[in-house]
Amino acid sequence: MSNKFVLQIVDLTVSFDGFKAVDGLNFYLEPDALHCVIGPNGAVKTTLLDMICGKTKPTGGKIFFKDTNITELMEYQITRLGIGRKFQTPSVYDQLTVFENLEISHPNPRGVLGSVFFKRTDLITEKVNEVANKIFLGDHLDDTAAILSHGQKQWLETGMLLMQDPELILLDEPVAGMSAKEREKTATLLNEISRGRSIIVIEHDMAFVKMVAKKVTVLHQGRLLTEGTLEKVQEDEQVKQVYLGH
Repeated sequence: MSNKFVLQIVDLTVSFDGFKAVDGLNFYLEPDALHCVIGPNGAVKTTLLDMICGKTKPTGGKIFFKDTNITELMEYQITRLGIGRKFQTPSVYDQLTVFENLEISHPNPRGVLGSVFFKRTDLITEKVNEVANKIFLGDHLDDTAAILSHGQKQWLETGMLLMQDPELILLDEPVAGMSAKEREKTATLLNEISRGRSIIVIEHDMAFVKMVAKKVTVLHQGRLLTEGTLEKVQEDEQVKQVYLGH
C-alpha cells in the first residue's frame, strides 16, 4: 500500500446479525493530520475506531497502518505498532496520583519480573513531568486522580497515551462533559500534540471541531457521505439534510 498515508481503510464492511453497519467504507489518513469524523447518531463513528484498534473485526475489507495490514491483528498487537485509543469515558486509576498514572503508562518492558523489580529512572521522571505540563496537570502530580475534575481526568488519560508516544491517536468525544474553558484548552492540546503524529477525533461539538479540524469526514449510515475542510462540509447540501438539521 502507499506510504503516503498513515492509515488506509479499504472497502471496509461490518455486519451484525445480517445488518450491514459499515458498508464499503474507504478512509485515508495523512501524516501529521488532525482529522475529525462527524455524523448523526447511528453513523457508526465509534465502530470505526473499534475496527481500527482491533476491538471489532470487519467482515470485509482491509485496514493498513503504514505498510502493515492490521485487519486481523489482536488489540495488543495493534497498540504495540503505535496506535493509541482513548474512549469516551475517561479510564484512569482513581486511587493513584497523577504522577503514578502517567508513570505506569510508560512502555518500559515490564512483565511479572519487570514489575517486581521496577525502578524509577530519571528519564521516566523527566517524561512524566514533560507530559504532565503538556496536559495542564504539572501542578497536580501529587493529587490522586479521584479528586480531579472530569475534564482533568480526560486530559490525564490523553497524557497516559502520550507516555507511549503513539504515531496515531484515536479520540472518542474528547471534550464530552467539559466546560467551555476546558474545551478551549483541549483544542490547544490537540493542536500541539498533532505535530509529529496523526489524530482521529470523533466529535459532536461543532464549535470544537472548528477549533481543531484540518480535515473533516462525515459518515452516514455506515458510509462516507463527504469530506474536506469544515467550511466545505458545512456547505454540502446532503450534510445539511442528514446532520445539520436543514
